[in-house]
Amino acid sequence: MKKSKTVPWAVIMKRELCAYFSSPVAYIAGALFLLFSGLLFFTAFFLVNRAELRNFFELLPLLFSFFIPALTMRIFSEEKRSGTMETLVTLPVRTADIAAGKYLAALLCSLALFAPTLLYVVPCLLFASSGVDAGPVAGGYMGAVLLASSFTAIGVFASAVTKNQIVSFFLAFAICIFLTMVSSFAVFLPGFLVKAVSFVSASSHFLSVSRGIIDSRDILYFLSVTAVFVALTVRAVSNSRKGY
Repeated sequence: MKKSKTVPWAVIMKRELCAYFSSPVAYIAGALFLLFSGLLFFTAFFLVNRAELRNFFELLPLLFSFFIPALTMRIFSEEKRSGTMETLVTLPVRTADIAAGKYLAALLCSLALFAPTLLYVVPCLLFASSGVDAGPVAGGYMGAVLLASSFTAIGVFASAVTKNQIVSFFLAFAICIFLTMVSSFAVFLPGFLVKAVSFVSASSHFLSVSRGIIDSRDILYFLSVTAVFVALTVRAVSNSRKGY
């Protein structure tokens, strides 16, 4: 009977998930994320008397811009700082497996951070006078997964290019907040640049999906950002392997 072959990226992913949830970072980040996201949701729920998720989804890109870099900043940087990066890159596994395993572990951790917000749907179902429109809710959570996927790829890349976790955090935060806020400055730009800026903006694509409008261009945008930064991570790890 043949033994099942171990998939390298799955082993690396499992190792990273164990490291995440055995340290306080994931729990602290998760608690703070739920605190701030809860404030956004329950402010509208109690003070404005609106049982809806619109305000929460509108500000979600800003929350992800901060909390996802905080989760990903250590994923490669800590390996470099502690000296275990040398062991990792000299293992007989492909560079793509290392990058994929690290990325998938970070993505699962990011989704675990966000998953408890599904409970926000319950009070909306109970107290919304006109019912809950399933389209925007489903679109909002679908968009959140796509946004998390993109920002996680950015965070993992930032961690792969430096051994300093603080530098990694601020580099990822700068890229994520640029993609989040760039559309806010479109009014100051010439007309011929507005369309280009809207295409670059992660917020514009996310808000389109969160309204329940599933456009292939929005999905392609997030998949493209994810693919580009995962590819850059593979390149960065490959350069690290050459240095050992």
